[in-house]
Amino acid sequence: MTSAALINSGGSLPYSVSAGKAFPLGATVDDGGVNFALFSAHATGVELCLFDAQGKVEIQRIALTEQTQQIWHLYVHGLCAGQLYGYRVYGPYEPQLGHRFNPHKLLLDPYARQLVGRYHHHIANFGYELDNPNEDLSFSTLDNAAYMPKCKVVDIRPLLAAAESQAIRPLSPHRNPLPIEQCIIYEMHLKGFTALHPEIDVPLRGTFAGLASKAAIDYLVKLGVNCVELLPIQAFFSEPFLLEKQLSNYWGYNSIGFFAPEPSYLSSEDIIEFRTMVDALHGAGIEVILDVVYNHSAEGSRLGPTFSFRGIDNLSYYRLHPNDKRFYINDTGCGNTLNLNHPRMLQLVLDSLRYWVKVMGVDGFRFDLAASLGREAYGFDPGSGFFDALLQDPVLCRVKLIAEPWDIGPGGYQLGNFPVAFSEWNDRYRDTMRRFWRGDHGMLPEFARRFHGSGDFFEHSGRPPAASINFLTSHDGFTLKDLVSYCERHNWANGEENRDGHHANFSYHYGVEGASNDVSVLVLRARQQRNLLTTLFLSQGVPMLLSGDETGRTQGGNNNAYCQDNPMNWFDWSSEGMDKHLLSFTQQLIALRKRFPLLCAKRFIHEQLVARSLESPSESPLGAAKFLTQPSARLDWFSRQGKPMTKSLWSESMCRSLCVVLSGDLTAGIDVAGDNSFQALLLMVNADEHPLAFTPPVFEHLGPWQCLLHTQTEPQYLTPTEPLDAQSSPTRYLLQDRSLMLFHADFIRN
Repeated sequence: MTSAALINSGGSLPYSVSAGKAFPLGATVDDGGVNFALFSAHATGVELCLFDAQGKVEIQRIALTEQTQQIWHLYVHGLCAGQLYGYRVYGPYEPQLGHRFNPHKLLLDPYARQLVGRYHHHIANFGYELDNPNEDLSFSTLDNAAYMPKCKVVDIRPLLAAAESQAIRPLSPHRNPLPIEQCIIYEMHLKGFTALHPEIDVPLRGTFAGLASKAAIDYLVKLGVNCVELLPIQAFFSEPFLLEKQLSNYWGYNSIGFFAPEPSYLSSEDIIEFRTMVDALHGAGIEVILDVVYNHSAEGSRLGPTFSFRGIDNLSYYRLHPNDKRFYINDTGCGNTLNLNHPRMLQLVLDSLRYWVKVMGVDGFRFDLAASLGREAYGFDPGSGFFDALLQDPVLCRVKLIAEPWDIGPGGYQLGNFPVAFSEWNDRYRDTMRRFWRGDHGMLPEFARRFHGSGDFFEHSGRPPAASINFLTSHDGFTLKDLVSYCERHNWANGEENRDGHHANFSYHYGVEGASNDVSVLVLRARQQRNLLTTLFLSQGVPMLLSGDETGRTQGGNNNAYCQDNPMNWFDWSSEGMDKHLLSFTQQLIALRKRFPLLCAKRFIHEQLVARSLESPSESPLGAAKFLTQPSARLDWFSRQGKPMTKSLWSESMCRSLCVVLSGDLTAGIDVAGDNSFQALLLMVNADEHPLAFTPPVFEHLGPWQCLLHTQTEPQYLTPTEPLDAQSSPTRYLLQDRSLMLFHADFIRN
């Protein structure tokens, strides 16, 4: 029966072994035992190490002797779910040739479904001697098993059965997903969102169960978001240099287990807690997108520790410099780059993605540093092997795919160049809206392009406005409140002498750096937050809101708070930390976006609704009758004088005001329209530092303009009590400096 060797068993354990199977990879439970399969093309030997229930004592080693297609495998009879294990892998230690095998290091299974125990930073975790002058060319004989978490054998059959039973739910990824253009994304750190929530039991705060609680979900429902994007929840380790400074990787962009949920986010010992959270969110009409990090691993550079891939088959799993394989290609800026050009690494990523969809029920993914995933030997390629494999996969081709379209490698900025199935984080939108509302000159044309959905980046390849994920802030950078409170970054708490984080933030403090008691400063900052949020939710494309921006969360000016696992980063639920006026305003904006689906148009809107000129009404080339018989979505741009924008008006660099009219079947989108559903939205925008007079554009067959929303604060600028007449020349209306107004009107039939 046996084709593997039992080592150090002492004959005390009842397990017998046989060859097993090469597929599936990882530890797979059936009624008779557990099959183990591990890929390594260059290893000379592999040992499976079994541990006691606490993960402290190694109770047995079993040598794997069978190989199929470079996969080492065996079957352990009588073993069951819950068993803790790891691997030791033998082979050459020749860093110049790309090999870093060291059997003194206990290694994590890349396919482990769960990790148990804490990672402890220790010199034994390094494959070389840290104090050796030859650095990574030296060889460490220290055993690291005591400092590593252990892999846990998980029986996923109950999870698969649960997934099948959930397939009938409306928001299941297997049926009727929410169209991407209708998504209102809420970027959230799972721990930070509930860590201080007073209505959640303390043991559940900061966990999957905490987010699944009624208090957390009720807040999201009342806010109105329908999609949460979770910062990395796959198992990750903190970098050694952070641990040495008594800090940690709070964001989690340092993954080491692509199938395992982060252990610290589990309130129980059962990973079904994650699936329960997803089901709870689905039940409330909220989809779940995972931020995933398949571009690098937590093992870092050549001087980093050995946790898994490096010790299993460094030459296969990582991209190495062709002239000296001792060194890693570092297109990610994190020390290494995973080698998705290798078929087994590519398989691992696809298997991982499919697992989170089919077993854990998520609705999509945001790919960190996605340019790295599409980079072939000759550079970035939208037809790369990864994208081709992803888009032909019968499961993954149906979920939401969002790219962070850059990395730091050659040609790493690729906004607009991803495959048609992808949406992309649009940093051009972020920077444009920040600069426009800050008052920078010459921003009108760029403002219009971003507001319109960034067709200059996406439409050329047949992609819709939803290809643009519009955001003002994200986890990486200032919060919205800090954006209008600081000119400079204040990252001293990170221990890098304030040299880390983005330098160009396009922010402004409006009078004083940081916290202020000046009422005029605070009023202007509040108005600018409302201006920015309104622009976000009225723009074509998919809005993404950073968790806490709706309540005025601050990080004290830290724009790189990745290592701050403390109240600086956590959602402040206290009455002092909650700006209830801003929260209410954000809820209104989200409700408006849902009320008028044309704000989420499926296609770019190019047709123009031509206004009747006040001076020469007969010059209008489009009569009212023709307009009423050709319903469609239309977008118009006007000056504050109510005149259609011309080339010369667009080129006025000192101009910081604009009117936008969106018209058509606002309530049903652009595919279904009827005469009685014609409506229009008018947005008046004044980003100038002085009050400006606006004359609303005039249209035939349009009812009076009713104000839906405004950001003004001074009494003399507040909403007029009488509706503005849309069919005749109204009295000019004065908009406060740095403010906007949104109006609505119905089309009327004679």
